[in-house]
Order: sequence, then structure tokens, then C-alpha cells
Amino acid sequence: MKVAVVGATGLVGTKMLEVLAERNFPVTELLPVASEKSIGKEVTFKGKKYKVVSARDAIAAKPQVAIFSAGGGTSLEWAPKFAEAGITVIDNSSAWRMDPAKKLVVPEINADALTAQDKIIANPNCSTIQMVVALNPLHKKYKIKRVVVSTYQSVTGAGVKAVNQLMNERKGIQGDMAYKYPIDLNVIPQIDVFLENGYTKEEMKMVNETKKIMRDDSIRVTATTVRIPVMGGHSESVNVEFENDFDLEEVKILLSTSPGVVLVDDPANQQYPMPKDAHEKDDVFVGRLRRDETQANTLNMWIVSDNLRKGAATNAIQIAEYLLGKGLL
Repeated sequence: MKVAVVGATGLVGTKMLEVLAERNFPVTELLPVASEKSIGKEVTFKGKKYKVVSARDAIAAKPQVAIFSAGGGTSLEWAPKFAEAGITVIDNSSAWRMDPAKKLVVPEINADALTAQDKIIANPNCSTIQMVVALNPLHKKYKIKRVVVSTYQSVTGAGVKAVNQLMNERKGIQGDMAYKYPIDLNVIPQIDVFLENGYTKEEMKMVNETKKIMRDDSIRVTATTVRIPVMGGHSESVNVEFENDFDLEEVKILLSTSPGVVLVDDPANQQYPMPKDAHEKDDVFVGRLRRDETQANTLNMWIVSDNLRKGAATNAIQIAEYLLGKGLL
């Protein structure tokens, strides 16, 4: 099993290598791919060093699967070239997510849609993944009408430069700015660029991707996405209106028995999900479950997950595991 990791030296690419090793994905040969300036550098995987190669050399080596986390431009240019060579691409960028010909996959929800013909598979946005993992079992039972979500997103979602900015500010050091404003002791209500409708690209990703993954265009979603000075996980406040009424205890049972979900909901003992507890874990943590007392059939919930793991690397590798298990690689 030859595996290429495109963008292997980046924050998510590094996490992909970690997760591949942890989950014992059967890699017999690793092909780390990065930009031209990184070719020849070494990455470590399972205690062994591998030299970074070019995308062209990786294609020539004919891996069965290529996991991409190198940005939309790289994916648009190179994913089709890998696919033409018969290599299955799992892409973590936004390049292919809303392409109607490409599947957008969260394994707990819609991996059953995958076939051997799917040579470019899209990995959803980090904030979308954790939300739909928690919402899907409830949608199947009560049918979701509308979701109002506000996110509290880690600086790790914006890459190494953003992490460095936060750490530099903590130490009082001047350095490169990933954001227009300071992030330490601050909250920035903008993730990605603003669109004509006044929403950011990140907010519209959550709107559109949710419908595609959950295979239901009738779900209405409105989002506000916010960057906070936290490392290790995204948090979300979610207000969800259902067509049918629910029993709160039944909701708890549904969530606690759903794959990939951990229920942490004990307000009497101040137990609820926090980013520091989700850090380096693959689950989606849910708590603060309570009825919205202003509207019928409506639930408030708090959802936390490690954005580099379930929100990116782990989800991509779970897709590869599913393909392998079904004999599609």
C-alpha cells in the first residue's frame, strides 16, 4: 500500500502522518509531497525518515491513494493528474467540495455513497464536520428544519503563521501577522474573505456543505464563524429546530450511542466539552443540551472537536480506511 501525502510538511499534513501511524493504516511505502522548495527535505514516519518528493515523482510511483492538504490551488492543478493515473485522491481543501460530480464525505454519515469510480473525494470543512457528526443522528430521528450556529475556532485552523502570531503576542514579540488584528486577548469575527451577501466564505461553507453531506437541501443553516485565541479545537454553539418534538433524555441516548460522538453533559458538576479536553482526540464532544424555551421543537447544544484531527486529518484517513475495507483502493 503506497500512500502519498501531498502537503506533508504543513500543519495538517504533519497531523496526517501522525494519524496514519497511530491508526496503523497499512502503509508499505510513504511518498511525502510538498512544494518545490521542500523537495529533498525529510519527514519522519513511524521512526523512519522519508525524503520529500515532487508531485510528478509521486504520480510516477503509482500510489493507491493520495491524501491532499496543500491548498485549493494545488488540489485543482494536481488532483486531476493523480486521478488520471488511477490514484484515488482524498482532498482536504475546498477545491472540490461543492463540485456536483464529487462526493463530500464524513464516514459516519455518507461513506456508503463511495464507489470505485470516485477518484477525487472531498474532505469537508473542519467546522462542518464536527457539527454534522453531532446533528446527523438527531436529523434521522426528528428531521432538522433549521440550524443557527456560531463557531469559536482555534488559531490552528489558520495554519502555522497564525499559531506563531498568537505565541509571539503572548511573549510580547513582534512577528509576522496572520491576521489584520492581534488575536491574543481578542476575538476576530471573520474567518476567510467576505462575500457579496455579507457572510464569509467559511460561513457559507457550513451552509452549503451541511446540505450536501446530509443529503437534504431542505435544511436551512445560518452561521457566524469566529476566531479565538485557543489552540487545539473548534467549539460551536448550535441551535437546531426540528420538525418533530424530542425527548431530552432520548437525545442524550441517541448522541451517546452514535459513532464518533462523546456526550459530556453534566451541568450539576460543571462537566461540558472544552477545546483543551478535545485536543489530540478524534471524537466529537457534545454537551450543554437544553431546550430552547422560546421556540417549539428546538434544542441548544455545544459541540467541540480537534480541528486538525476529526476536522481534517482523521476524517481523511477514515475515508481511506473505508475505501480499503470495501476493496475500493
